[in-house]
Amino acid sequence: MPAIIGHNFIAGGRSAAGEVILQSLDATTGEALPYSFHQATEAEVNAAARAAAAAYPAYRSLSAVRRAEFLEAIATEIDALGDDFVAIVCRETALPAARIQGERGRTSGQMRLFAQVLRRGDFHGARIDRALPERQPLPRPDIRQCQLGVGPVAVFGASNFPLAFSTAGGDTAAALAAGCPVVFKAHSGHMATAERVAQAIVRAAEQTGMPAGVFNMVYGGGVGEWLVKHPAIQAVGFTGSLKGGRALCDMAAARPQPIPVFAEMSSINPVLVLPAALAARSEQIARELTDSVVQGCGQFCTNPGLVIGIASPAFSLFSANLIAEIGRRPAQTMLNSGTLHSYAKGVAALHTHPGMRHLAGQPQEGRQALPQLFQADVRLLLEHDELLQEEVFGPTTVLVEVADQAELLEALGALGGQLTASLIAEAADLEQAAPLVALLEQKAGRLLLNGYPTGVEVCDAMVHGGPYPATSDARGTSVGSLAIERFLRPLCYQNYPDALLPDALKNANPLGIARLVDGRSTREPLL
Repeated sequence: MPAIIGHNFIAGGRSAAGEVILQSLDATTGEALPYSFHQATEAEVNAAARAAAAAYPAYRSLSAVRRAEFLEAIATEIDALGDDFVAIVCRETALPAARIQGERGRTSGQMRLFAQVLRRGDFHGARIDRALPERQPLPRPDIRQCQLGVGPVAVFGASNFPLAFSTAGGDTAAALAAGCPVVFKAHSGHMATAERVAQAIVRAAEQTGMPAGVFNMVYGGGVGEWLVKHPAIQAVGFTGSLKGGRALCDMAAARPQPIPVFAEMSSINPVLVLPAALAARSEQIARELTDSVVQGCGQFCTNPGLVIGIASPAFSLFSANLIAEIGRRPAQTMLNSGTLHSYAKGVAALHTHPGMRHLAGQPQEGRQALPQLFQADVRLLLEHDELLQEEVFGPTTVLVEVADQAELLEALGALGGQLTASLIAEAADLEQAAPLVALLEQKAGRLLLNGYPTGVEVCDAMVHGGPYPATSDARGTSVGSLAIERFLRPLCYQNYPDALLPDALKNANPLGIARLVDGRSTREPLL
């Protein structure tokens, strides 16, 4: 296995022009690990963006099968990262080995999912309206449309998923599948992990004959602005805080040529516990909900940060059960000191906020995060109190009691956009749930019934997105095969000869893909 040398990845080579040295740290002890990294200079960031731009014409022109082979090679290389790699990730993130092994499988699985998308061809979105030369009063020209990769994409690594939302994560996989070279900004919390995965991607690129600049990676704080503002970059993928995502969106919008930023930012993921369900299984719901709140030390963008129920004896019993469950859960180590500091700050803000009452959890101290439970007056929701709408990234949730169904609807109407919304319900609850569902459809990207949001399946039907502030663009998803569409744009060809058309639009249909021809779906060649 190549050594970890901490140089930036540019056009298939390594570069270390910067004098600023960054240090990888042990997330549990805070001690320096034996890995140092050269922060990228502005010139190196520009070189990485130019390398991606230079690779774009050749890479986007490759067949879908060639790009699929590249993604499959990346998956194979990631699967081959062994126990020494898992140990590095564990030290940088404090996440357990079993979690990292599972996330490694998810990361390679995402690459293979997008390879399947490429091989089946539906991402082309091929539409053909053949010429109607005899049409009156004017003939119709031959018009054909398909999807094209937008160009080089900047991707920012996430802190909480060092593999699945980072170097070879979902944004990188979707962009590469779309035919877009990537410039990846490594997260400072797990730079050694990023280097190992970047080495795997570069090996796969070399094995499959990809252009040298198809994947590039830079290290350092503050380099993101140079990257987003570079004219070669045509889209941005980001997973992180609302503050960070908004900053990138504003930068991208202020460019001479504005570009889209697909940012997944902030969500409190409300869980609605309905009366019949509480009457039937209060203890079970409290236990399962607490499991979701504390899973992974609450460091999930889908962590259930708000629990709402209708006042009743069953809800009072549920609250008591939830207090007991939260109170007995142990402290856990967070991803890094910065995450712990932010968590402690968020918990302190809840403690001191009028209208908020602390129900369970020991005082936050030391190097580990302790689970916390608060109760908020429903007026904080109805009055659009900002604190209650903000995500506390960690093992904390807030309980809200409403008077009745009407106040429940009013409270939900006051919520901002969410990644998820969950209903915990029995059949009797669902008989009156239509108004709730209709409202939640406007608020979230994924609606769950009798399930908890921590756990995002990577598949064709998944949506990991939602209205602002959950994401910057509710029309996309960062998980699942639909994620490829963020990095594609439609292109129309009018009266072009067959020889100059993309394969997806040629009369012979050499790819054998499904196409919409004169309003009818078919895989047949055109005569």
